[in-house]
Amino acid sequence: MLAMTSATDAVSFFFLFLFLQHSLSTAASDSISIPVPADWPNQFHSVLFINRSGNLQKTDLWYDWPNGRNFNIIQHQLGVLTYDLEWDNGTSFYYTLEPFNKTCKIIHFEVGILRPDWLNGANYLGQEYADNFLCNVWEKVDFITYYEDVLTRRPVKWIFYSGMVAHVITFEVGAVLEDEHWQAPVYCFGETENETLNKKNALLLESEDAVPGGSSLGMLMKGFPHYAYAK
Repeated sequence: MLAMTSATDAVSFFFLFLFLQHSLSTAASDSISIPVPADWPNQFHSVLFINRSGNLQKTDLWYDWPNGRNFNIIQHQLGVLTYDLEWDNGTSFYYTLEPFNKTCKIIHFEVGILRPDWLNGANYLGQEYADNFLCNVWEKVDFITYYEDVLTRRPVKWIFYSGMVAHVITFEVGAVLEDEHWQAPVYCFGETENETLNKKNALLLESEDAVPGGSSLGMLMKGFPHYAYAK
């Protein structure tokens, strides 16, 4: 009788051991879930240092989802200060202000500004150090490689398919640019004057890649699938 009891206890212990092992394995698997990139805040300001094949620029990015607008203020190294103002109705204004020559181009796109969740569905590539930060890394539709700080979940670095690399220097969540700065200059709205300015100074904007076919940050972002944008 004692031997039978011992055998029963041994079998029970064996099955209990298997159950606990399975539970621990399942818990471990659940805890190692694939990371997903953080949604962009509804409003933020970021300073980006951008290198495009040796051509350097500093871009102030103002993202304002609730008001349907996005602003890239682009300072080319020892060059022109260019404004790339985008609205969720698909209208973008590319212009320069004094002391530079007054130029303006109005471009109409089928898409508006990027949605906060535009990184949904990105392919996780693992972890990698970028700019001295340990980052989770994703690839989005063979278009951008996106680096996000593991600890803070702030963006650190973006590499575009074109070879342009953007380094995120600051990332101010909740920062909002005053409304008066979102108004394109009056000469963007005078058709005759626009045509004259564009013919006279088209090379100025084109040389800074601030027109369709160029490689400004705003233009590159327009290359994502339509579902990533405001409707």
